Amino acid sequence: MTLEEVQRLAQEALTPNYSRLPVAFVRGYGTRLWDTEGKEYLDFLTGIAVCGLGHCHPKLTAAIQHQASMLWHTSNLFHNPLQAKLAKRLSDLTGGYKCFFCNSGAEANEAALKLARKIGNEKLGGKWEIIAAIDSFHGRTYGALSVTGQPKYHHGFEPLLPGVKFVPFGDAEAVEEAITDKTCAVILEPIQGESGVRVPPDDYLPRVAEICRERGVLLILDEVQTGMGRTGKLFAFQHYAIQPDIFTLAKSIAGGFPMGAMLVKPEWAEVLQPGTHASTFGGNYLACAAALAFLDVMEEEKVLENVQQMGSYLMAKLKQLDAPIKEVRGKGLMVAVEFTEPIAPKVRDACLKAEPIGLVVNAIGDYILRFLPPLTVTAEEIDQAIEILQRAIAAV
Repeated sequence: MTLEEVQRLAQEALTPNYSRLPVAFVRGYGTRLWDTEGKEYLDFLTGIAVCGLGHCHPKLTAAIQHQASMLWHTSNLFHNPLQAKLAKRLSDLTGGYKCFFCNSGAEANEAALKLARKIGNEKLGGKWEIIAAIDSFHGRTYGALSVTGQPKYHHGFEPLLPGVKFVPFGDAEAVEEAITDKTCAVILEPIQGESGVRVPPDDYLPRVAEICRERGVLLILDEVQTGMGRTGKLFAFQHYAIQPDIFTLAKSIAGGFPMGAMLVKPEWAEVLQPGTHASTFGGNYLACAAALAFLDVMEEEKVLENVQQMGSYLMAKLKQLDAPIKEVRGKGLMVAVEFTEPIAPKVRDACLKAEPIGLVVNAIGDYILRFLPPLTVTAEEIDQAIEILQRAIAAV
């Protein structure tokens, strides 16, 4: 199919809720994508931090192909050996957390919010209020949307769930001041991704964790974007030597195959008794096979070391750009450039149109470009991306 044929079918048959860029990809490998016209691109977005090992990693591909020839789905009415194996592996990596598997980040956050309110009602004396951060993003379903601190996503869907308070991100004292005798949980992203890779002060999460512990409030961390190695640790909270009561994963957990997970401390896991929460597809055989292969590759190929090294290299290169830059910020391979002028969408478009090879990056509003390359990206690929980016900025 040509791009024009794809666009025509989309216009005829799809709901118009996405503003799509004029490209249709048909093939990928590693950090590379190819479109319907055969043009090559460097992918520094990876499906919004989803394809953590790049596209079609051989070991993930082989694991999915093998499992697809064996068994796809039986439901959670029965035991699933791969699901049990993956849960134990994640539990060992986190010091004993227990797992609930679902299909997306929004679903994982819904599970976390439901669990927090059930704990609040049954274990904490009837607490149900939740504190979230301004400019946060936790998903599009009603619970996740209700704790998303960006009113533009709320418009037309009100009324949302009651009992949610919003406080400035990065301000631990604002969290403490907002807690009442009805507060059951605080939900935060370790780094705010969708609002522009907002990195809080180093003492923020440790202080919030201390406040929650002192006040008897659950701490939920949304690691949907930051988790699975994106920041240079397997989970971002490991940078701060804290342990949330609940945290959520998705995006890259299965290397690009749809999957989400909620992990909870053992003392709270017992609240989810049979019938309290469920997912038809959650933890299916294909997703678990992909996730286990992802963890294997992370260990065998020393991916976290690469993230740390290449994250520093990418940020250093971005700071050297000849451009009207206000700030380069991020952690690991979760990076943003904020311009002093409203040029981000034009730069994104120029990168996409670059010849002979395009570059895929993400514009957040008018001023911010976000970079989420594969965790396996090389210095040579970063150099090539920077060269394309510099030409795009000059053209704009």
